Amino acid sequence: MKNKVILLILDGLGYSYARKLMGNLEGWVEAGDAKVWQGQSVLPSASGPCYASIHTGLTPQDHGVTSNYHQGRLENADIFSAVKAAGGTTGAVAHSFFSDYFQSSPFNHLRDMEVDDINRPIQHARFYTMTGENKAQPATPSDIDLFWQMSLVIQRHHPDYFLFHSCTLDSLGHNYGFDSIQIDKNCYTIDAALGDFIPRWQEQGYDVIITADHGQSARGHHGGTEAIMRDIPIYYFANPNHPVQGPAPDHVIHQTAIAPSILQRMGVAIPESMQSTPVWT
Repeated sequence: MKNKVILLILDGLGYSYARKLMGNLEGWVEAGDAKVWQGQSVLPSASGPCYASIHTGLTPQDHGVTSNYHQGRLENADIFSAVKAAGGTTGAVAHSFFSDYFQSSPFNHLRDMEVDDINRPIQHARFYTMTGENKAQPATPSDIDLFWQMSLVIQRHHPDYFLFHSCTLDSLGHNYGFDSIQIDKNCYTIDAALGDFIPRWQEQGYDVIITADHGQSARGHHGGTEAIMRDIPIYYFANPNHPVQGPAPDHVIHQTAIAPSILQRMGVAIPESMQSTPVWT
């Protein structure tokens, strides 16, 4: 592989909130050690459709995931399958939706919750379900624990592509509204942890990309067309030995460009189904 890549999806973290609350990430941008662009989600700006679009490079109208109620593995090429076809290895710490879409469906706890199998699309995976989620109990795993779980998988297996996905901010936004002290405090917690983990991952040879599936309104809603729901951050921390070339700082990256751009950066052949022009070299 030309470059190894970690993609972190912080569910629900809209562009404007990221730029004002994520002080560590913004500090690296200000120092010139990272780049940031505004991204735009697909429509509907809902989690399932966005997860599928980020990894297939297709719109929901093309890949078929048009709501969070979709169940079933997708037939389209995706980042995981492309990396595996190129002889690379993949990993994930993420919600079970990603297993259902890209690994096997329906999700089976005993078969799919922990995976170490080189024959599967996501070869080294740890999934969670948030079963029993409600306002009194969001059922979101600790982000710090997930970062350590991810780091353990990377240490043991050194995958070429790794997906990290956290639902914490999205769940808190739904319960309290995104313009809330709960969101402020949890952005601080995640940002502080990333201050420790990003250098660790870079030292292990990874590019680190941080984005979101969608944004969220002040009262905790998304799915529609408003900018607050669609605008997302895309932070890029390149391996210091392999600087990244990207578009102008004011370029808005459409979500369907993320998959082909990651594959191009990795030196992996881009599937014909991914029609968006890559933005990173």
